[in-house]
Amino acid sequence: MTASKATASQAAARPSWRTPLSPKGVLYAALAANLLVALTKAAAAAWTGSSAMTSEAVHSFVDTLNELLLLYGIRRSDRRADIEHPLGYGRELYFWSFVVAILVFALGAMVAIYEGVDHIFHPQPIQNQAVNYLVLAIALVIDGASWLFSLRQFRAAKGPLGYYEAFRRSKDPPSFIVLFEDSAALLGIVVAAIGTFAATAFHAPVLDGAASIVIGLILATTALLVARESKSLLIGERADVALSSAILAIAGEEPGVTGANGLITVQLAPDQILVALSLKFADDMRTTQIEAQVIAVEQKVRAAYPQVVALFIKPQTDISFRASRRARFGDTADIESPG
Repeated sequence: MTASKATASQAAARPSWRTPLSPKGVLYAALAANLLVALTKAAAAAWTGSSAMTSEAVHSFVDTLNELLLLYGIRRSDRRADIEHPLGYGRELYFWSFVVAILVFALGAMVAIYEGVDHIFHPQPIQNQAVNYLVLAIALVIDGASWLFSLRQFRAAKGPLGYYEAFRRSKDPPSFIVLFEDSAALLGIVVAAIGTFAATAFHAPVLDGAASIVIGLILATTALLVARESKSLLIGERADVALSSAILAIAGEEPGVTGANGLITVQLAPDQILVALSLKFADDMRTTQIEAQVIAVEQKVRAAYPQVVALFIKPQTDISFRASRRARFGDTADIESPG
């Protein structure tokens, strides 16, 4: 076995950090936490008249709706492929993830900013600020527990990658959306507490409105990050490069295959990948022999990587493959990684 094949085979043996960790548990935990916190914050906002607490209540209600949409997206994405959708419904999850980003921006961030601006122009003193502190403390405990759970799941999934790199390369939006939402929630709680303290200590209700604006900016930043990654996945990203190398290694070791030219991959869902594989077969092989080897490669790839739900193999010379790749991707195609 050559050194390149040995390296690729080792990559195949390593589990991918992208293997889904069943995000439903994280979503259900976040749903319960957000609903409880939202109701508590709404009651406190009505009692105290705090602008920041109102923004926090809206934020938690939006997060609750988001978890429901993500759970709905997961259920829809698991549907079996049919004639109308031959590649399945995997991208429904990416669509609903993008909708979540829009909701966070439109309902969460914009409402919080509007509430803050309105409170600055029409300041109202906070009543019974002790209620705010109590509710924020309760929310901190509940959201903190949800955050720790989502962080533990994301940390297990990311492997040796850094957090930001893992976020950019993740193919599983619920895993980072819940973590982002919980992080924004904790930051919002801190900002709301500071706003409440400053508004009452300095007798300046406008500071409560300023805190609401800061909460809105935190939500807007979160929404833009989620929207960017969800849009990229919705358009169609390639799968993990290590997985591509492993598939090429499996195919290249098959008898009768004289060259694994390359492949193109598309991530359809966290656990659904399309692969188009170009292989060069021995010149003396008959059609029936090539067909048998194609079936063998398909079986081995799908046994090793069940997330490959669609595998297309094209017998092709390496020269023809490079020409077609260059025509599609440009002059830099030959120096890019497989996939």
